[in-house]
Amino acid sequence: MTSADDQIYELHASVCQILANPTRLKILNALRDQEIAVAELARRVGTSMPNLSQHLAILRQRRVVLTRREGATIHYRIANPKILRAFDIMREVLFEQLADGRRLVQAAAAGTRRSRAAR
Repeated sequence: MTSADDQIYELHASVCQILANPTRLKILNALRDQEIAVAELARRVGTSMPNLSQHLAILRQRRVVLTRREGATIHYRIANPKILRAFDIMREVLFEQLADGRRLVQAAAAGTRRSRAAR
């Protein structure tokens, strides 16, 4: 029997898995400031309509995006702005890690140059 905490961790992991896809991250970023019609969203994300539809279905199922129909056109928007805060925080962590990695490479390169010069 799983505890309530275990179930929460499972749901948390599920949301993280949904966001662990470059195309879905592009979709979220494109929807950041506005509602967008599906055809325009496909153009902005740079993917085919069938591929976009698969990703949007996943995002809709987990209530990450919401839809609005206007005639034959479906418009998408972010369901909860906190999703974008999570997106932005993870991106900041990524950039910090990249900067740390660059500093390590530069320090290692400087050490190699110094040891060569000392010979």
